[in-house]
Amino acid sequence: MTAPNSPARVVIVDDHPMVAQGVQSVLEDHDGIHVVGTLGTGRAVLEQLDELNPDVILMDLNMPGMSGLTATELVLEKRPGTRVLILSMHDSPEYISSALSHGAMGYVLKDVPTDEIADAIETVMRGEQYLCTGAKGAIAPRNADVPGALTGREQTILLKLAQGLSNKEVATALDISVRTVETHRKNIKRKLGISSTAGLTRYALEHGVLQGTGHSI
Repeated sequence: MTAPNSPARVVIVDDHPMVAQGVQSVLEDHDGIHVVGTLGTGRAVLEQLDELNPDVILMDLNMPGMSGLTATELVLEKRPGTRVLILSMHDSPEYISSALSHGAMGYVLKDVPTDEIADAIETVMRGEQYLCTGAKGAIAPRNADVPGALTGREQTILLKLAQGLSNKEVATALDISVRTVETHRKNIKRKLGISSTAGLTRYALEHGVLQGTGHSI
């Protein structure tokens, strides 16, 4: 990671070159930010993560081959100290909540004033979450609607565990590591106060989780 008082090392990941170049040109005007790479896929950022050594990754959501959500999860698994900022055109609560549940530290809509992206980078570099005004407004009414205070990702995993899938099978289905599934499973049990798989299945039945996949990612 970057030494104290050095510019934040930023990587832009977006499959639209004009978007990436536009964001880069704006950020280059800020002394505290150094763009070290622009990439077009989630797979590319994983392959070059160690070489580029970013402090912050600006991650698009919809990209060919690997979604920004999956890329975010894998980046944080490999380098937990990296700050991921989602930069997206989608302002729906599902997209925003899913991004945060995957470990993103912020969410910025692509139509914000360009200088706000720099503000977002500076905020997450301080270890604080950043949501642009549009993102805050989209998720605020829904915070209390998720049963058991589970994130969307946790509800997806709960559904699959309740269906009888093993940790390995869940990992394969969601394209994440077994370790990540185990971490989510522990968090689910902790949040719900449930200690057994049978208890998770019973909870899923009682709360209608098994009757649909509305919260799946």
